[in-house]
Amino acid sequence: MQRSVVFNQLARLLSKAPAQPLPAAAYSNLRALHLAMQHGSESHFYEPHYKALLVDAAGTLLVPSEPAAQVYLRYGTSFGCTLTELEILQRFRRSYNEPWGHSTTRYVGDGRPFWSHIVAESTGCQDPTMFEQIYEYYARPEAWKLTPGAAPALQRLKDAGMKLAVVSNFDTRLRPLLHHLGVASLFDTIVVSAEIGAEKPNPIIFETACQQLGVAPEEAVHVGDDRRNDIYGARDAGCFAWMWGLDVHSFDEVAARILTGASSDDEDWPGNAS
Repeated sequence: MQRSVVFNQLARLLSKAPAQPLPAAAYSNLRALHLAMQHGSESHFYEPHYKALLVDAAGTLLVPSEPAAQVYLRYGTSFGCTLTELEILQRFRRSYNEPWGHSTTRYVGDGRPFWSHIVAESTGCQDPTMFEQIYEYYARPEAWKLTPGAAPALQRLKDAGMKLAVVSNFDTRLRPLLHHLGVASLFDTIVVSAEIGAEKPNPIIFETACQQLGVAPEEAVHVGDDRRNDIYGARDAGCFAWMWGLDVHSFDEVAARILTGASSDDEDWPGNAS
């Protein structure tokens, strides 16, 4: 079939609602192929522009099921916490962003000393039983949700030959969480700050991920939601970096941008039509 015929058929398919709605992943693949044909690069549709994708965990791949202040208040009320949810949120942000002077990294091992401090500062309650209840809550998979579309988009990249890694400032609860959420097997390596003794934005954590994947930093792109930790840190290590919520807005977009160079800035990106 001639290239122009295929291109026009794809254009018609994408411009009309099909009799049976396409799965999101199928629609994304068709749209990416249409864009690739438009730019004359369909022969490389499944050839990644990068060799590896590094992703941040909390705030990018994972999101909390409930706001932290709401969780703290729910557990804290029975232990005498009289603060409002807003007050807890403000205290949480202040304590989390203050320098942590007890060790070179915040998350050492299971992270209990750091998180005990955060919980106490946020709620005004020093009760160790309350802290343990909150700590154990965040170790359970129901405390977290995968970002919508993450798993199928990552699987497409894996099928295309991309190396995948999680690069996260987290404690030792992360590996079991990813396992219970069903995505650990998607990744070729999981690099956790508590395990290597280096936290983002330290370039060591990104360099470690690239070494474990067998790629050079300039062959990897990192996606994360923190400008200092994720963007500046990755670039200092020599990686490319995209800001979650600014440069990319979904894992479908991450996959399409890697596989075809397409992004939501393009006129033909889904949702940009007037």
